[in-house]
Amino acid sequence: MSSLPDPFQLRRSRVHEACGPGATTFAAIAAGAQDVLWIRESWQTESLNPLGLAPFLDPSRLLLAQTRDQTDSLAVAEEALKDGAIPVVVIECTRALDLREGRRLQLAAKAGNTTGLCLIPEGMGSNAAETRWRASPVLDPSESAPGDSTLMHWEIIKNKSGTNGAWHVRWDAASRRLHVVSPVGQRPGSQNVPG
Repeated sequence: MSSLPDPFQLRRSRVHEACGPGATTFAAIAAGAQDVLWIRESWQTESLNPLGLAPFLDPSRLLLAQTRDQTDSLAVAEEALKDGAIPVVVIECTRALDLREGRRLQLAAKAGNTTGLCLIPEGMGSNAAETRWRASPVLDPSESAPGDSTLMHWEIIKNKSGTNGAWHVRWDAASRRLHVVSPVGQRPGSQNVPG
């Protein structure tokens, strides 16, 4: 995950959480150029298209696992985190994790020196998570500068080992880099722009 600027690097040997409408994109970018196991429940009507993640993550580095329910998802995630063969494990959660479940994932990530990322429904985080992120697109056209790709708002809303913060970010698919973007009124040269 070293291709990300410092505040966005997810600490290894820990499990993190992301929520919001941009959580899938957040997970794909956070995984970087590493192998990823993506775990989701098979009953979900939406499917994950690896080619749709191609601007952020090489689809050939993505292994999809479908499980019967969240209990099975957590069991697969725990084993994968503990094994350490795949450096990043993404788990799509459909209900809140209790403290025991969250703690088991943390212990597994530590044992395997891996990074876990739970994509959670809004407001259903676990106390065991190292960090919790809220990711959403910036839909206000006045917030996008000419030439910007989709602008996103990433906010760290829980951080056990640091401070919280919020950023506007833009992914550059050509360089495969994340750029922190100042809000429109704070960009260089925007002082004389009317409006």
